Amino acid sequence: MSSSREVARSVTLEAAGDGQRLDLIVAAATDLSRTAAATLIATGMVKVDDKLQKAGYRPTASQQISVTIPAPRGVDIIGEDLPLAIVFEDEHLLVVDKAAGMVVHPAPGNWTGTLVHALVGRGGDLSSEAGDERAGIVHRLDKETSGLLLVAKTDRAHRLLSGALAARRVDRRYAALTWGHLREDRMTIEGNIGRDPNNRHRMTLIASGKTARTEIDRLARFDGGDLLRCKLHTGRTHQIRVHLSSIGHPVMGDDTYGGGGGRRVTGLPAGRHALHAAALRLQHPITSEWMAFRSELPADMDTALRAIARAHQPPVGVNLLELYGFFPEHDDAPPAPDEQSDD
Repeated sequence: MSSSREVARSVTLEAAGDGQRLDLIVAAATDLSRTAAATLIATGMVKVDDKLQKAGYRPTASQQISVTIPAPRGVDIIGEDLPLAIVFEDEHLLVVDKAAGMVVHPAPGNWTGTLVHALVGRGGDLSSEAGDERAGIVHRLDKETSGLLLVAKTDRAHRLLSGALAARRVDRRYAALTWGHLREDRMTIEGNIGRDPNNRHRMTLIASGKTARTEIDRLARFDGGDLLRCKLHTGRTHQIRVHLSSIGHPVMGDDTYGGGGGRRVTGLPAGRHALHAAALRLQHPITSEWMAFRSELPADMDTALRAIARAHQPPVGVNLLELYGFFPEHDDAPPAPDEQSDD
């Protein structure tokens, strides 16, 4: 299985005139590394007002920057026999309960062992809308985020599910353990999210980023932190992690956004952050039936929650998300309409 569907793409933007180097501007606008952006500039793929410039050029206000990004070289996808928890499956789609530590699709540094390799390895149809390297993938979870993920088996289902996600007709709720205490039990965090121009491995709140909105409910308050239910109104990269870090309450175990300390307290494995996609509601793309799925906390997050809730002595053998009221009473009902549109 080899990828051949991705094509070259173009990006056009207007310089802000803030004195920033051309390679940094291109990197931020395209989600590429500074080195990759410099390579595009050196190979004539970037023009400023239709003229070639060097990576160190500093565009002035209102200059037009055009970027052409060549299609990536395809790679062979060879199926692998990997453990995979299937929550639901029919001829149109799958719902997978992804384990922490599994990357969703191949990318630099992770060319094997991904969810896509596991899906190809188990056999059966997968949509080709996003190319072979992302076969079936409708949306993503971070490597160290566990929980529920939609997979399309047909191109029609893929298009309809993607449209439902864009229109906010898919309700996605995450359980998060965070350090410190929110100032109120319910809040909404809004702030544009884009690639950090100083560290391409991080996202950050930045004016030039994409609109992002996360709704937060505190379900329980413990000595060291809170148990939160986070509802996505948009689906930006690292959205929940960035938003919670921006208000001073990073996800426990999140080395990237300031929550990585205290593993001795929580018992979280190295690299794991305490974020779990625990609830998913959607309308079936073909039958129009409303469906709801739940995922209990995996063992590592259950252990972490019990560690910080020790003074409350939660009973052994009880589903802690149910105990603390994470799941709605009628989760098979349609989600409430979201008035905010995607951009």
